[in-house]
Amino acid sequence: MEIGGRMLWPLLSGLGRRKGTRGWAFSSWQPCRPLAGLLSATELVSHWTAVFEKRGIPEAQASSEYIVAHVLGAKTFQSLRPVLRTQSLTPWQLQYVQKLSGYRLQRMPVQYILGEWDFQGLTLKMAPPVFIPRPETEGLVEWVLEEVAQSSCAAGAQGGPLILEVGCGSGAISLSLLSQLPQSRVIAVDKGEAAICLTQENAQRLRLLDRIQIIPLDVTLEGSWAHLLPWGPMDLIVSNPPYVFHQDMEQLAPEIRSYEDPVALDGGKEGMDIITHILALAPWLLKDSGSIFLEVDPRHPELVGSWLQSRSDLSLDLVAVRQDFCGRPRFLHIQRSGPQHGCPVEARPGPQPARVPG
Repeated sequence: MEIGGRMLWPLLSGLGRRKGTRGWAFSSWQPCRPLAGLLSATELVSHWTAVFEKRGIPEAQASSEYIVAHVLGAKTFQSLRPVLRTQSLTPWQLQYVQKLSGYRLQRMPVQYILGEWDFQGLTLKMAPPVFIPRPETEGLVEWVLEEVAQSSCAAGAQGGPLILEVGCGSGAISLSLLSQLPQSRVIAVDKGEAAICLTQENAQRLRLLDRIQIIPLDVTLEGSWAHLLPWGPMDLIVSNPPYVFHQDMEQLAPEIRSYEDPVALDGGKEGMDIITHILALAPWLLKDSGSIFLEVDPRHPELVGSWLQSRSDLSLDLVAVRQDFCGRPRFLHIQRSGPQHGCPVEARPGPQPARVPG
C-alpha cells in the first residue's frame, strides 16, 4: 500500500478506507442546476467530464462514462449499443445521472457509487468503508494460481489446497481463488464487521458459501491463531495486508482518506505491523513447505528479508519477489522450511467456531 501503487492507481478506483464514513457530507452537497438540452448519453458524458475536470476530479472522463453506463444498465460506456449512446434519456435517468455525479463531486470512489466492481472476472458488491480491491492485486491471485498449478503437494484433505486469507475485505482474493480452484477451501478472516458481512454477501451471490469459512478475527491479538487450528494445517496463507507507512497516510488522495477504512491501509511506522503478525502466526498454521503470498510496499522486500533473518526460529524463507504491472517489487513468496510448530497447552483452541450463517 504505497503512494505510487495500491494507493494511487488511477483514482477512478476511488481509494479510500475501511473504518468509517467521515467524508460523507451528502447533506451539505448542493446539486448542480438541472441540465437543459443534454439528453443523450454521449452529451451527458461530455457535460459531466467538463464539470469533473473543472472541479479537479481525477479520471474525469472515465468517471462520467461509468456513471452514465451504469444508469443505462451497462458496465462500460464502450459496451453500450450505438443507439443507446445517441437516444434521449428519460427525465428519471437524467436525474439519476446527476445524483450519482454529485457523489463523485464529493470524491466518492466510483466503485462505491456503482455499488459493484469486477475483479478477476467476478462482479463483487462494493460498499463503504470496506477496502476496494486494486487491479495490481490480481497479480497476487495469478501468482498463487501459478504456484498451486505447479505444486504437487498443495492438496488438502479434499483434493485441493486449504487457503487462509488474512484481511479478506470484500472477499476478492478468496472468492477469486475459490472460483478458479474448484477443489480448494478457504478460511477468510478480517477484524472488521463490515468486511465480514460483505465477504459473506459476495460469497453467497457467487454461490461459493459451501467452500469458505468467514471468521471475524484480529490477528494482532495474542493467541488469535488458536481459533484457526480446528480446520487443520494450511497449504497457503494469502494476504494483501495494510502496508502503507504511517507517515504516508496524510498524503493519500481524498477518495482514500474520506471513504475507506484507515485500518485497512495503515501498516504502522514502516508498514510492517500486520505483515510481521502474519509471519509470526504462519509457523503454527502452515503445513510442511507451506507458503505465504503477500502484497507489499516496494520498500518491503528488503525489510521483510531482514526481519526473517532476525527470526530464524520461525523457519521461514523469502524465496521469491515478483513485480507488479508497473515494474515495482510488489509480491512476496515466503515458504516454511522447518517442521510445523506445536501448539502450547495454554493456547489450545476450544470448540470449532460456527460458520457465519448465510
